[in-house]
Amino acid sequence: MPTGTFSEQIPAASSDVFRLLHDYKRRLEWDTLLQSAYLEAGYDEAKINAVSVCTGKWQFGGIAIRTRYVAFHPGSLAAVQMINCPPFFESFAASIRHRDISPSTSMITYRFTFTAKPRILRFILHPVMSRIFGLETKKRLRALREHFERNNR
Repeated sequence: MPTGTFSEQIPAASSDVFRLLHDYKRRLEWDTLLQSAYLEAGYDEAKINAVSVCTGKWQFGGIAIRTRYVAFHPGSLAAVQMINCPPFFESFAASIRHRDISPSTSMITYRFTFTAKPRILRFILHPVMSRIFGLETKKRLRALREHFERNNR
């Protein structure tokens, strides 16, 4: 089961970063991987058990992943687990931890794990998907940092 952990220092308090990251009405302002992101009907805001749908851009196959929040502690931690069966993913889960470094700077750490399908192709899919997911996660976290840099001037 491949995993990845990536961190980025953000020029904002962890509470502000957490709030923006889980605001699905604003997600596309900074998220470089997605073409759409929303919470399913019945959920006005991210919280424990809320279901989100994030659809990757077309160059990443346009795959929609439905996740349920399995942990939600504003300002410090959120975790999601995939609940649908999209192409190429048997399982997927991620956590995002936030930690203040100073009143105006924080550290975000994103950790993911997944299992590819079909099983017979995992020997190819796992390294390829890990590489792509790692590169895109770094790019997304940089974009999040740059969003705060632009808006904190």
